[in-house]
Amino acid sequence: MRLLFKGGTVVTGKGPRRADVLVEGEKILDVCRDIPAIGAQVVDVTGMLLFPGFIDAHTHFDLDVCNTTTADDFASGSRAALRGGTTTIIDFACPNKGETLHDGLRLWHKKADGKCACDYGFHMTIDDWNETIEREIDDMYAEGISSFKMYMTYPAMMIGDEAMYKALKKLKEKGGICGVHCENAGVIDALIAEKKAAGENGVHCHPETRPDIMEAEAVGRLLRIAEQVDIPVVIVHTTNIEALDEIANARWRGQKVFVETCPQYLVLDDSVYYNEDWLQAAKYVCSPPIRKPADREALWRAIRRGEVQTVSTDHCSFTTQQKLAGRDDFTAIPGGIPGVETRGELIYTFGVAKKKIGLGAMCRVLAENPAKLYGLYPRKGVLAPGSDADIVVYDPNADHVIRAEDMVGAADYNPYEGVVTKGSIRQVWLRGKPAVSSGKVLAGPDGKYLPRGKCQL
Repeated sequence: MRLLFKGGTVVTGKGPRRADVLVEGEKILDVCRDIPAIGAQVVDVTGMLLFPGFIDAHTHFDLDVCNTTTADDFASGSRAALRGGTTTIIDFACPNKGETLHDGLRLWHKKADGKCACDYGFHMTIDDWNETIEREIDDMYAEGISSFKMYMTYPAMMIGDEAMYKALKKLKEKGGICGVHCENAGVIDALIAEKKAAGENGVHCHPETRPDIMEAEAVGRLLRIAEQVDIPVVIVHTTNIEALDEIANARWRGQKVFVETCPQYLVLDDSVYYNEDWLQAAKYVCSPPIRKPADREALWRAIRRGEVQTVSTDHCSFTTQQKLAGRDDFTAIPGGIPGVETRGELIYTFGVAKKKIGLGAMCRVLAENPAKLYGLYPRKGVLAPGSDADIVVYDPNADHVIRAEDMVGAADYNPYEGVVTKGSIRQVWLRGKPAVSSGKVLAGPDGKYLPRGKCQL
């Protein structure tokens, strides 16, 4: 079946241009002006913006953490992703300590296969280093996994500097890419102990025990290790000016560094942790914490300058009941917030509509760059002949109010409750099939696992 998307404005990483999009089956056949409608069903997108399907390269679905499991599994999380214009997610396969990478991969396939409504892939988490895991790296590439994740905090997943160095050396041999969660675990533990000794236990203790300089310290330490190995790395969920300065210094030294941030760091600020209502404040607990308004503005500037490559969500959702587990111990509040359902509209509203970034930058950080960074381009990330027909139809004139009650994700709250968006997602198409229409998710569990190639940035 042929479809002709007629009358819209196609957005690429270079910016917008007036063009029609011709689709046959799952693929795009042509993108140009005034394509004749011969033999095609016309989809009228007059006045609409057409983006490539968004890619969220940082989600946590069906993750066991903090003695509970995230509210969203792959079924509900992928439906929420589609509603937010995301047609591809890359989640994290996480072996338990002492398990092999194969164990982690098998488990995540069991969680996702046959349940995901959008297309999906996995990063592989490295939480230990030994001869078995080193040998398994080759196997992961054979399984289509070309990106990895390491943590500099969290005891269950944290890896030391020596192991990180050895792992990065192996990944360099394979041409792999690794994202790293950067926070100084030792100092954080000391700050937590000080708060508890002083009898402090409010939600405000969360940002105060995970300060920006301890994120920046870990970023700087990682980048020196990466410099020694001579390998590019990805700084995930970057939050603040101090971390950006460490990245700028590394780039000045000649290092290649990729940077990810998230909507919560672009839209919110740390005042959310000082709400007198404990539960309202606890809803925003995530790591690293949300920072100051000045950090938020610095991140927007970095996106505009091309210094931030991707905006993912770090979607890790919990219900309000799950957040209550930390009522008497702020360190027991499950860390994470929902984000896949609102990312596109938030970036347009607070970025494009406020003229902080252009449409081209929005396309780059939500679609084109993650596709290139994680070995999916040009199958994903662009509207071009031969690419998958993943299309987001955005109506810049159809504002709406974000409300938890309207969401399809499993969390019972939304961190952006009451935000009035500038425009909204009217339709989402996944490989040439309608997936979302006027907020209603049409797609079933038809998502495909995507083996990925090497970094193309």
